Amino acid sequence: MIRRTFLTSILAAAALPAGAVEVTRTEAEWRAMLTDLEFKVMREEGTERAFTSPLNDETRKGTFHCKGCDLPLYSSETKFKSGTGWPSFTEALPNAIETKPDRIFLVVRTECHCRRCASHLGHIFDDGPPPTGKRHCINGVSLTFQPA
Repeated sequence: MIRRTFLTSILAAAALPAGAVEVTRTEAEWRAMLTDLEFKVMREEGTERAFTSPLNDETRKGTFHCKGCDLPLYSSETKFKSGTGWPSFTEALPNAIETKPDRIFLVVRTECHCRRCASHLGHIFDDGPPPTGKRHCINGVSLTFQPA
């Protein structure tokens, strides 16, 4: 497990532009602030089970923030019911996320992560509604919600 975490951290850092991560923590610091599931998703690029996040059903006006560094990521105005079991958005707030190719399942998907702390958020797909046609499929454990 330690070897996998180390390798995942090295690969994740290598995929990011140099100097892009503003908020850094040691593995021990991340583990102290996150639950086991949050750590698996945000630091090891895991996925929470569908339909388990209360944020999937959140309908109030407000902003969804990164659980790792509190950066505002998504507006409730771009959230929609995708039926997939994860909070879904048509677009992120400006300068909030970074993307990289994810080739883990023999197909190339677009992974998204917080641009400030590099926490894994989820993936972006081309099957969303107008106006963007995108579906940001986000793990709820990677987010906090701040009502307006």
